[in-house]
Amino acid sequence: MYYLLKLFPEITIKSRSVRRQMTRCLVGNIRNVLRPLGDDVHVQGGWDALKVRIPAEAPAEWHNQVEEMLCRTPGIHEVQFVEEVPFLSFADTTERLLPVWRDVIAGRTFRVTVKRRGIHDFSSEDLERHLGRELLDAAPGSSVRLKAPDVDVRVDVVESRLRLVRQRWPGLGGYPLGLQGQALTLISGGYDSPVAAWKMMRRGIKTHFLFFELGGAGHEAAVREVTSHLWNTYGRSHRVKFFAVPFEGVVAELQRSIPDGLIGVVLKRMMVRAASRIASRMRIPMLVTGDAIAQVSSQSLTNLVLIDEASDVPILRPLIAEDKQSIIDTARQIGTAPFAEGMPEVCGAVSQRPNTQARHDKVVAAEANFDFGVLDTAIELAVSTRSDRLMEPLPDSGPRLEVVTDLQAMADASNVSVIDIRPPAEREAAPLVIEHVECLEIPFFELQSRAEALPDSRRYLLYCDQGVMSRMQAMHLHDRGLRHFGVYRTS
Repeated sequence: MYYLLKLFPEITIKSRSVRRQMTRCLVGNIRNVLRPLGDDVHVQGGWDALKVRIPAEAPAEWHNQVEEMLCRTPGIHEVQFVEEVPFLSFADTTERLLPVWRDVIAGRTFRVTVKRRGIHDFSSEDLERHLGRELLDAAPGSSVRLKAPDVDVRVDVVESRLRLVRQRWPGLGGYPLGLQGQALTLISGGYDSPVAAWKMMRRGIKTHFLFFELGGAGHEAAVREVTSHLWNTYGRSHRVKFFAVPFEGVVAELQRSIPDGLIGVVLKRMMVRAASRIASRMRIPMLVTGDAIAQVSSQSLTNLVLIDEASDVPILRPLIAEDKQSIIDTARQIGTAPFAEGMPEVCGAVSQRPNTQARHDKVVAAEANFDFGVLDTAIELAVSTRSDRLMEPLPDSGPRLEVVTDLQAMADASNVSVIDIRPPAEREAAPLVIEHVECLEIPFFELQSRAEALPDSRRYLLYCDQGVMSRMQAMHLHDRGLRHFGVYRTS
């Protein structure tokens, strides 16, 4: 018994030299993926298929692990569990076939597919008809259907050998990982960017990951989790890097220096500037994002052109023409959808009235007021983690951030002030009114410079509509040692 791995069809139509190169790469990847099972697992290359043999005495869970790993390895079209014996006769083939398939086809439609290679005194159709009759007689309620049957019984006769396919599973397809180079994917943990990364991995691109920290340690931990799932499930043949860039300071500077309608576009420009510099440092030739046309304001054609302009390396967008529902469906298929649920939409909290058709001259003029030293600092503080260590605990950042939802239940409410950090226009449109609690109005971008003047004998809770910007600012103040700041949430 062994596993026979059919190559992705696009590999089989390549030239002889390219096909040989792809096959060698796939063999190496499979060996890397199966290495945790020990040296007794053997991978053998071939022209049109690969073989994986595991010890006959291996426990049943080994088979489950091997099947799962092989079905998720890029480059494999189909995984077959095969019994191979000498081909003796039609009668001997029938005796071997019936115990395997009799119960499987009972009450269902089936067909027998025979593939034959070599010189024989019978045709493939002769053996198909013989085996079909025997199965039909042996399985009550079964019937033959040549087009779209419930069960396809596969038999291969290769020279003097008989291959009986006991089970079959669809593979991932695509090209062997690492064969097409490497890329750096900007990942946020929502539906889009993990799907974009998966699509690139499936096409053979070794994919590293870059995360911009905007929502605190909890957000980073969640993004690490979905990244670990992607790597463990589809890319563990290659170790890659996960980069975390602290971007709270950049957002604070954007709020201070950039008009509200342009913040979304300029934020994305700052992200790709940082990403392209990290990519160049790591000799990674391209970036990948989860952008899709018109999905959010920064993803209009006009704004995407402006964003591309800020990058020193090409940006690939595998989802550019995808519908949101198809992206969500793919996320469910690859197992990343559960991680996307509950992820904060940070960028939506950055700008209240985003411009979908930003003008180049206005963006350039706005960026002239931006302190690029803040961006340089964020890039220098970027932390790199190996993909096999993503689930290790994050360093302890000190006392946990206080989040309050019921001010009246607090024992020392008289010693608490709520700071509304929303922009003035937003505060005027929806004033914050809290009885018996002091409310201060300090915009997001001003709080960093004014925070130290607020006495540490009093507790300050930051407020914004979605809770993202307040948490971001409070975490930033905690990093500066100002522990008397927390977050106020209305729900």
